[in-house]
Amino acid sequence: MTGSPLDWTADGQPRSRLFGDVYFSAEDGLAETRAVFLDGCGVPDAWAGRRRFVVAELGFGTGLNIAALLDLWRRTGPPGGQLHVFTVEGFPIAADEAARALARWPEIAQAAQALTRRWPGRARGVHRLEIPEFSAVVDVAVGDVAEALAGWTGRADAWFLDGFSPALNPQMWSDEILALVGARSAPGARAATFTVAGQVRRGLAAAGFSVEKRPGFGRKRERLEARFPGEPQDASSRRVAIVGGGVAGAAAARAVRALGGEAVVFEADAPGAGGSGNPAALVTPRLDAGLGAPAQLFARAFARAVQLCRALPQAIITEGVLQLATADRDLPRYEKIAASDLFEPGELTVLSAAEAAERLGEPAPAALDQRSALVVEPAVLLEAWAGETRRTRVANIRDLDADAVIVAAALGSRALLPDLPLKPVRGQASWAPAQHFAAAAAWGGYVLPTRDGVLFGATHDRDDEAVDLRADDHRRNRETLARALPGLATRLADAILDGRASVRATTPDRLPIAGTTRDGIHVLTGFGSRGFSLAPLLAEHVAAQALGAPSPLPAAAQALVDPARFARRARS
Repeated sequence: MTGSPLDWTADGQPRSRLFGDVYFSAEDGLAETRAVFLDGCGVPDAWAGRRRFVVAELGFGTGLNIAALLDLWRRTGPPGGQLHVFTVEGFPIAADEAARALARWPEIAQAAQALTRRWPGRARGVHRLEIPEFSAVVDVAVGDVAEALAGWTGRADAWFLDGFSPALNPQMWSDEILALVGARSAPGARAATFTVAGQVRRGLAAAGFSVEKRPGFGRKRERLEARFPGEPQDASSRRVAIVGGGVAGAAAARAVRALGGEAVVFEADAPGAGGSGNPAALVTPRLDAGLGAPAQLFARAFARAVQLCRALPQAIITEGVLQLATADRDLPRYEKIAASDLFEPGELTVLSAAEAAERLGEPAPAALDQRSALVVEPAVLLEAWAGETRRTRVANIRDLDADAVIVAAALGSRALLPDLPLKPVRGQASWAPAQHFAAAAAWGGYVLPTRDGVLFGATHDRDDEAVDLRADDHRRNRETLARALPGLATRLADAILDGRASVRATTPDRLPIAGTTRDGIHVLTGFGSRGFSLAPLLAEHVAAQALGAPSPLPAAAQALVDPARFARRARS
């Protein structure tokens, strides 16, 4: 939808334009949240002594429930504990609207501000919000509630069932949805809601909950509390060893720490010695006009990579990358992708040839303007993300002193896990120091600014593992540049080139490997030339598996990158 989904009443209350219902009680929304959801789910007693506590919510709305939850967690959460929230919203509001709605409760101002500073966008899919000052991670699933719940692979210890009223929003309270609530509940989970509608009581009971009516808040006579059978269980893994100090290993270390774990990186050479060691790298989306599960994975991975890079502004060289249209089919593809709901409104824009030429300073084809795409300095990201790094070659995973192991050694992962179907692709990049080109563009080749020059390339030679610097590859890179931007190529014709060769790890289906093997080893590799765009999100998935936390990837995306997919295909 376009525009805001809410209106404001004369007394400043937010009200849904779509459902004709209020977002919270006009009497006192915060008091209602505390009575119905926090007390209804038995917190803080329910999380006493827990290392990780997971809350799921239907109806993120203004974020009031989560702000109140964050406030209570910071005051009463167990020492060293991590709060994880999964919440669903079909019609997200803007951050300034949420801030206005929450401003009436100064007692939770810090939590409200922490949440609204990181407010999710409107693109379909899961938006991860890390709130380290509250020891919390919030995953906001934007889109259809059934799709979001079916895709979530976490298990909730508590449920806030807070959709608009069943009479006005029956889809949120259907048997299908409540069955998914039961299927996504941890042993001993509790659920709470403001409604006592018969459909809700019957649906929760059919999903396996024991349901009781309780005194309601304000003018509501009654509300519901429900319990799922079983005894609560807690996370066990804490210390994670990571093999590989490139972007995959560094991103994994960052993700482990963000989930409250301890990460130690083992690197045989210097960090970034492999494919992550160029002076500049692109963070761009992999464009997929199919708009299915792979396209959603690529879009959310790109968004997460941009979000994490922006948290380190010193790593950003420039923002905005043009994807040049070099074939007749490119423009229709770009237009379809730009019009989809997988990216934020206006994030991708198709430029005419004249507009692209103005940006690049010479005649150019039409292009897709990827406004939020980045050129980054890899060394800065690796240093910030990797943390403790030990310079040693790991010969046997079983020798590592850790609760879990993540193998993230690019092509070197084969030495530790021989069954991985990784293939080498040699790539040599060229750069001209002391030259200037402010724009960044890609077309099969690429050109981008570095801190002190221009980087372009790169070669793509399968089954070649050599990393020697070759004059002929500089020539090939010049030819690739000349085909797209002949003016720039002419300007650089006499420039003395530096360069670097590295070996990319690729897979038969051109998708990364991110998940857990049958032997319980976690793997993060196979990124080809897209490590800085894909590794940050996939590292969070693998870290979640290593630590027993909810993954930000929906089930369909997890299946796409599962290490076992190749064996499954071989059997079929």
